[in-house]
Amino acid sequence: MARIEASDGVVLYAEAHGTGLPVLFSCPLNTTCENWRPQVDPLVAQGFQVVLWDFRGHGRSDAPDDPAAYSMEQVVDDLGRVLDWAAPAAPAAPAVLGGLSFGGLASLHFALRAPARVRGLLLIDSGPGFKNPEAQKSWEAGVEKTASFLERKGMQAFVESRAAATTSGGRPELPAAQAARRAIEAQQPQGLAHFGRRVAALAPPVIDELASIRIPALVIVGEHDAAYQRAAQVMQARLPLAESVTIPGAGHIVNIEAAEAFNAAVLRFLERLRAGEA
Repeated sequence: MARIEASDGVVLYAEAHGTGLPVLFSCPLNTTCENWRPQVDPLVAQGFQVVLWDFRGHGRSDAPDDPAAYSMEQVVDDLGRVLDWAAPAAPAAPAVLGGLSFGGLASLHFALRAPARVRGLLLIDSGPGFKNPEAQKSWEAGVEKTASFLERKGMQAFVESRAAATTSGGRPELPAAQAARRAIEAQQPQGLAHFGRRVAALAPPVIDELASIRIPALVIVGEHDAAYQRAAQVMQARLPLAESVTIPGAGHIVNIEAAEAFNAAVLRFLERLRAGEA
């Protein structure tokens, strides 16, 4: 576990497990790195280093009161600093970036900014942002609705709401889902609200830049995650070195809901990367 100082002094929480090719996972909006716990042991057992972290305003990272402390550019810079920490002997060594939902978009932004640092991409129930103005307005309205809910009703009400399906998953009986939910509930709503309004809602789309990302990518989507099916198709078609897989029976939080199938698909991709076959 580590506390990493960002360029503006905000302290970020991160943890690294194992050794080998680094795989850094970034979380969905309003969740924490606990969401990735089901991936740690299986990937470490196969010789990969698993790096988890919390966005600013999330989990155990600092949650600045100043809304100006939140921007997409700052989040991309934060991600780079976590990578620097995870591989201190060779901070420029390439890593695999994995992200679910907003975490996938953040990974794409980083890949565009620093492609030499990215060996592969895991884009999970995610998308490249909204180019259509009406779709963007609808997304911003949804983020604002969630931010206002968090501020008015707090975290317990949030984890008990319909948002559970897109934060801790659609199988609440699973121990991993319960652990994720507890970590989500322990967060501070104001930091999440700032992040939603200033980062997630305003994140520039990258759909027109996908063709320039010549990095092997695995696009994963849950069979029942209707909201991201089209986005997955777009990324698979436009990323030059992309392949895709649909996980049967899973919704948005596919890595918890169908962890065994998810881990198997990820490990197949990572093994090919490590062998230089992807």
